[in-house]
Amino acid sequence: MEPRHSERGAPSPHVGLFVTCLADLFRPSVAWASLTLLERAGCRVSVPSAQTCCGQPAYNSGDKARAVPLAKSVIRAFEGLDYVVAPSGSCAGMLKVHYPRLLEGEWRQRAEHLAQRTWELSAFLTEVTPLPLPANRPDAGHVAFHDSCAGLRELGVREQPRHLLRQQCSADIAELDNRDVCCGFGGTFCAKMPDISTKMCDDKLKAVSATGAPTLVGGDLGCLLNLAGRARRQGQNLQVRHFAELLVGDINQPAIGESGD
Repeated sequence: MEPRHSERGAPSPHVGLFVTCLADLFRPSVAWASLTLLERAGCRVSVPSAQTCCGQPAYNSGDKARAVPLAKSVIRAFEGLDYVVAPSGSCAGMLKVHYPRLLEGEWRQRAEHLAQRTWELSAFLTEVTPLPLPANRPDAGHVAFHDSCAGLRELGVREQPRHLLRQQCSADIAELDNRDVCCGFGGTFCAKMPDISTKMCDDKLKAVSATGAPTLVGGDLGCLLNLAGRARRQGQNLQVRHFAELLVGDINQPAIGESGD
């Protein structure tokens, strides 16, 4: 197939979408929204069927023996593409920051090459292939925003999703008093330290409630599933959504944690 070209005549970048396990198993709409946004930005998108878990749970638990083959599998699946984009700062951080630390020899070189081409979704759509303004902008209304630890600290993702939400769907974004604090998910941390994790999640939800925003938005499904589940158990009337869903105007389906997921 001949490569598509942008309006300026340059070949469209060929992007590999790293779907992530949580999107695949719990929230496929995030993957579909990501695909839509990348195509809207003029990219030619592939979703390699051979992609697997990035290996982060094993890596964070010190199980290098299980993390290494998963990392190699991901590298193989995405070689030959111009970019790799993930709707998750956590998974993108694993590919970009931790793979070169995990692997050795030839595989480290291949990991470094992958790292140079890997982007979190909102960063890619602001810094590499900016999104055009939609013909009919959806109105996201008043939302609170949660920054994930990995996206914020490993990749420097903070303003990019906020910019897109304001530009693409007129979002009125409320900032949390504890916006730089972890929500308590932390991958396997929430299972290892449930009492501490629950307290951290409760503190985050109190900050969300204080904004008066009916919707909480973020860029990492791990955080969003954690917060949505706790909010539901507390009976808090809060819609939780990934920013990609708002950007494409996908607000008719149940929010994360609501009946129908």
